Amino acid sequence: MSRGFNGVVVKAWGGKDYRLTVTSTEEVTDTFVRLGFDAGGLLADHPVHPTQWVRVWIPEPGSEKLHHRAFTLVDPDPEGDRFSMEFALHHGPAAEWARTASVGDPLDATVLGSTFQLPQTTPSEYLVFGDTASLPAINSLLDAIGDTPARVWLEWQYESDKTLPVRNKPHHEVSWWQRVDDGRLLREQALEITCGTDAFGWVACDGATTRSIVKTLRTTHGLSKNSIKYQAYWK
Repeated sequence: MSRGFNGVVVKAWGGKDYRLTVTSTEEVTDTFVRLGFDAGGLLADHPVHPTQWVRVWIPEPGSEKLHHRAFTLVDPDPEGDRFSMEFALHHGPAAEWARTASVGDPLDATVLGSTFQLPQTTPSEYLVFGDTASLPAINSLLDAIGDTPARVWLEWQYESDKTLPVRNKPHHEVSWWQRVDDGRLLREQALEITCGTDAFGWVACDGATTRSIVKTLRTTHGLSKNSIKYQAYWK
């Protein structure tokens, strides 16, 4: 099947390919599923780190075309050579594939560019902004930061989103905000908070919301460029 121009670019950048195999399927909510995978040796080649992600190549039914999307590894187990990935079932090829995936189905993946590490100096707190698409990465981050306080703002689109499991500890404050006006409520929350300049911001929403919140963290709250990690997860 054809990966098109994106496949050429990823290969030119040194991406390494793996064949994953679905080992389990679980409906977490009516719009969110978790699929287990045999990692095909991927974890032996790439040490586990927080928010680790891979590119996957989603087949388009009735076509030779493949769509590439990025997904966070959930509960990676290097010894067992397995991990899970979670899919928010909105519209698009990845959601359609995940809806009908079965045990034994193959899925090609490419590793390229996943290098995030926690800051060397522990921040006073983490300020985390995301939604259901970035929730797997947020849960990975919350698992990794230990005793450091965190405030987490999550955007929901469906009522069942608010029942999704968040791996917050007692010292992690989590609030859900409905997605209205293209992310207005989340952007307002970023403006209204107070925080120290020694906080660390982690932002992964849609593109416009991500850019707005990052600008607020830098210009309104004084966080340095090195104190913010951000990635637009969708458009």
